[in-house]
Amino acid sequence: MEMPLGMVLYESGSTMPYVYFPATSIVSLLFVTFNGSSAEIAVVGNEGMVGISVFMGGNSTTNRAVVQSAGKGFRLRAHEMRAEFDRAGPAMHLLLRYTQALITQLTQTAVCNRHHTVDQQLCRWLLLSLDRLSGPELVMTQELIANMLGVRREGVTEAALKLQRAGLIRYTRGRITVVNRPGLEKRTCECYAVVKTEYQRLLPDRQEP
Repeated sequence: MEMPLGMVLYESGSTMPYVYFPATSIVSLLFVTFNGSSAEIAVVGNEGMVGISVFMGGNSTTNRAVVQSAGKGFRLRAHEMRAEFDRAGPAMHLLLRYTQALITQLTQTAVCNRHHTVDQQLCRWLLLSLDRLSGPELVMTQELIANMLGVRREGVTEAALKLQRAGLIRYTRGRITVVNRPGLEKRTCECYAVVKTEYQRLLPDRQEP
């Protein structure tokens, strides 16, 4: 299926009729407060699936799932996913390992948002997104990035310009190109390495782009 930018896969509290497997797209899991503000808690790309609550014992979740980077993906009916999980075969073990990796990303994001600077958060976010794409470019507006990180738009602009002056990215309106990935990895906080290491440990057969 096509997964265009901004497509909402599910809202907080809604029943999930499908689970989704992004292939060339990236999905952002967001927590939305009562006043409408939001912050990203995890990203899902070609390493995983969207909708783990389907097999974890509930049919809904407290977060919102939105396509962050347009592309293609697959979807499977929720009852078919549950039936496969209940077979207690290889798929169940793989899904549980993925869930553990996703929990690591959730907890590390919370730590990062609390203790690290906006430009460190932006570096982490860019690297996690690049790991799920085939190229060095992200099509993304300032407003969307600000919503993802839960910061002011001005903060994103300042952080992006700082990274551009350091020669790490090329930043134009709605488009970010990473030109020095090793430099970006040196600049980010330890949160990125923690998450990446755990994904590689739990999902060793995953092919990195």
